[in-house]
Amino acid sequence: MTGSILIVDDDPVQRRLLEAAVTRIGHTAIVVDGGAAALDVLDGPSARDVSVVILDLVMPGLDGIGVLKAMRERDINVPTIVQTAQGGIETVVSAMRHGAFDFVVKPASPDRLQASIGNALKVEAVEGEVKRTSRRRGGLLTFKDMITHGPAMDRVIRLGQKAAASNIPILIEGESGVGKELVARAIQGSGDRRSKPFVTVNCGAIPDNLVESILFGHEKGSFTGATDKHTGKFVEAHSGTLFLDEIGDLPLDVQVKLLRAVQDGEVDPVGGRSTVRVDIRLISATHRNLLQQVKDGKFREDLFYRLNVYPIFVPPLRDRRDDIPYLVAHFMQKVAPADPRHRLQGISAAALAVLQAYDWPGNIRQLENAVFRASVLCEGDVLTTEDFPQIRAQVEGTVNLDAGGVRQTPSLPLDIQQRDEQALPGEAASMTEFDPPARLQSRFGTLRALDERGNVRALADVELEMIKLAIDHYNGQMSEVARRLGIGRSTLYRKLKEYGIDPETGRVERLAS
Repeated sequence: MTGSILIVDDDPVQRRLLEAAVTRIGHTAIVVDGGAAALDVLDGPSARDVSVVILDLVMPGLDGIGVLKAMRERDINVPTIVQTAQGGIETVVSAMRHGAFDFVVKPASPDRLQASIGNALKVEAVEGEVKRTSRRRGGLLTFKDMITHGPAMDRVIRLGQKAAASNIPILIEGESGVGKELVARAIQGSGDRRSKPFVTVNCGAIPDNLVESILFGHEKGSFTGATDKHTGKFVEAHSGTLFLDEIGDLPLDVQVKLLRAVQDGEVDPVGGRSTVRVDIRLISATHRNLLQQVKDGKFREDLFYRLNVYPIFVPPLRDRRDDIPYLVAHFMQKVAPADPRHRLQGISAAALAVLQAYDWPGNIRQLENAVFRASVLCEGDVLTTEDFPQIRAQVEGTVNLDAGGVRQTPSLPLDIQQRDEQALPGEAASMTEFDPPARLQSRFGTLRALDERGNVRALADVELEMIKLAIDHYNGQMSEVARRLGIGRSTLYRKLKEYGIDPETGRVERLAS
């Protein structure tokens, strides 16, 4: 694939050097001298021609980090290679945290640039195929589709399932990238509006002067540029669910109209002569502390209490590290159909230990990007620590990556989709910090007979593990579970109660007596 390379640098000498380098390897160069000019290109008609951005980090005015932030807010997903003369680890961390694809130190050699651009184009091509595959699959999302095996998300799922049975406004809180929209979609897919529209709006990515028009619609000719009538997101979501992401970024004047829409179920299109009735399920989300926003006068108190009827907090990935192996497996499997010539067999235990030791400031979104990139660019058939260079650089010293004197794990293949799409890929590899959970080993037909000290495990522990395995394997069909275990249904339910397993979800939680 040959595409245009957008070069962003305030230094004219660097611009000429970079232009010559990318032209020599067969690409067209678009050259600008600053961050604002770069965003003009990415927002303009030439944006579809841009395949890669080479971005200087240190520039007057809007610097490289500012450009990366703006690209994320505007949902511009062009792979970006950042460059700077200051190559400290803090700079690398900041750039990668804000979505940079790669990092080069000035003056970058033509070979280094060519390799980085080639990698970026390869990842972009596979990413496009993954998106097309995902669209073809379609389908509703429910809480059963959420990939979580640790206790941190149990409360989220429990609250979400209860919320799905009602029509009250929901506020989903949590850091960027934790999966707030995923929770919103699961609520919609589990409720009585599952077959109705699900409309999303990123409030932080809309220019202030267009927020009202995009949310509530406008009439033709109501303002300069309004050449056609626009219905607005509220009307689009009529009878379904409206998901307002980053609700804390809404301007105060728009908050007034939003309050009326929530209270009365009516919206006023810009330039319209009459109100429009809407019937929607409203789910809002924010990474901000809305209560503090209220105290600071940046968010209306009355609107806050209207939206905060049923709050759900989604924990960051660093508080749910047990989910990382399953998430890694899922993201690797997403790449597999889009890149069939490069079939990965698994991930080394050392690499998995590195991923579990990292704090993931960008949460699940950052993990997905890291696994996606590593899966596409990996030259072998197993992901290793070498495929996660930036992550490894930040956790070295906290995880022992040496092979000597450590335990071995059983071989766990990646090609397990027909058996369990959420299971973990792996290999017989050395490991230190990571010990595959019993539930994971159970999925491959084995139960651990010995505990960590080499003693025989208690019979009750093995029985509990077997019951959980059977519930998972037979998708919660309790009649089949009981039949396969060779016990009666009443005996099964008695054991579920003893072990604190909810029969409806298969999750361990202390049931009311």
